[in-house]
Amino acid sequence: MQRELVIEIASDVICPWCYIGRRRLEKALALLDGEVKPVIRWLPFQLNPDMPESGMARAEYRRAKFGSVERARQLDERVAAEGRGEGIAFAFDRIERTPNTSAAHQLIDLAQSQGKGQQVVDALFRAYFEEARDIGDRDVLASIAMGSGVSGWPGQADAKAVAELEDNMRGLGISAVPTFIFERKFGISGAQPPAALASAIREAIEQQEAPAK
Repeated sequence: MQRELVIEIASDVICPWCYIGRRRLEKALALLDGEVKPVIRWLPFQLNPDMPESGMARAEYRRAKFGSVERARQLDERVAAEGRGEGIAFAFDRIERTPNTSAAHQLIDLAQSQGKGQQVVDALFRAYFEEARDIGDRDVLASIAMGSGVSGWPGQADAKAVAELEDNMRGLGISAVPTFIFERKFGISGAQPPAALASAIREAIEQQEAPAK
């Protein structure tokens, strides 16, 4: 018997470990082999909430964050190696800009209200990390919305609600992504191996079924 479980994922679409974590969640659910019926919701969490609206050159951003181009390159190589194991072809050498992701999170929110959140999240990850597109660009976002069948973009986006939801996430003590939250009762941070995620999901199910004390 499948058990329904709400799995919320605090994530940013320019976080490579979030992309890896998304693939590992798929593998974790496969390991459970039908034990759970997941209801997946994506929660906004900007890694760079103070990023200029137009974004900035990725090389400049990485140099400022990690101290040198060489250090940033080493980190990219490590992530790329992890990504290959998940079928992700990170194109770090072709990504020119680090965008502001506020609008991207608004698009995800709108898409989720139409039952198309996962499709849009996957499209955003793929566009940024594998196609080296600027997902802070309004034309790129419009293309993703159209390609995913999302209506009402950008006119029906709710920037205020998305900002409030992100504030709530930070208020819960979330400071790193990805963070997987199960039924708002407990969570696990990081792009954990599939077996670890599957174990956490089983624990969440057991907690659901345990009689109230």
